[in-house]
Amino acid sequence: MAEWRRLWTAYLEFYETSVAPEVYETTFARLLHGGDPNMGCRLALIDGKVVGLAHFIFHNHCWKPEGVCYLQDLFAEPQARGKGVGRALIRAVYAVADARDVPTVYWMTNAANAPARALYDQIGALTPFIKYQRSPA
Repeated sequence: MAEWRRLWTAYLEFYETSVAPEVYETTFARLLHGGDPNMGCRLALIDGKVVGLAHFIFHNHCWKPEGVCYLQDLFAEPQARGKGVGRALIRAVYAVADARDVPTVYWMTNAANAPARALYDQIGALTPFIKYQRSPA
């Protein structure tokens, strides 16, 4: 859990956010202990060292009877970027989705994240949708 937590913390810090300690425990249990069969994680290794992670969630969809897969978190350590880690993690999620007969995998990123978007433009298709979410009460 320590290496996963280290990477997820770095990912959260990249997006200038954090989560409470109990969120780490809950998320780890859901992703890596089979606590939720619709959630998963893949880790990337270079020379035996964990350098990247991908979290994904399968969910139902009103327009697609087979459902869809949301690639929620994707992160590669800075020193591992440009070495194919992100591409390999996305392809690993695609493989899990294919094994479940779920052809649609989608994700979001910050519009200013140019390095990630350069990869995503090669391995995915940009959609015209804009994300909204509920305002805090």
